[in-house]
Amino acid sequence: MEKLYTAEVTATGGRDGHVKSSDGILDFELRKPKELGGQGGATNPEELFAAAWGPCYLGALGSVAEREGVDVSEANVKVLVSFNKADNSFVLSADLDVHIPGISIEESQSIADKAHRACPYSKAVKGNIDVRVTAV
Repeated sequence: MEKLYTAEVTATGGRDGHVKSSDGILDFELRKPKELGGQGGATNPEELFAAAWGPCYLGALGSVAEREGVDVSEANVKVLVSFNKADNSFVLSADLDVHIPGISIEESQSIADKAHRACPYSKAVKGNIDVRVTAV
């Protein structure tokens, strides 16, 4: 494996903390969401994960679609990352709702599934969290 890029972010304080990237572009507070008993008012790890996964997934979608001759320049993905309780532990789950204008739902689902198999973030969670990919 050849490393092409490494992001560096330092986190302090946990869910009610702070994150800062080594280049200073990211530099903000985190807050536990109200739904989890926090004060809200700032982003949280689940939002950050969804925000990172979405563009990566769209990159994979673009690569797959290009090979199939499909224009996905107007495509979008809504990424929902959920924080769940299972027995005595916490687990994540995710839903990726993929919209590709101009083609059938069946063709969209086929391309969406192929992109999910190609996306590095999707690969990272494979077998670790429940993920649903749906063409909408």
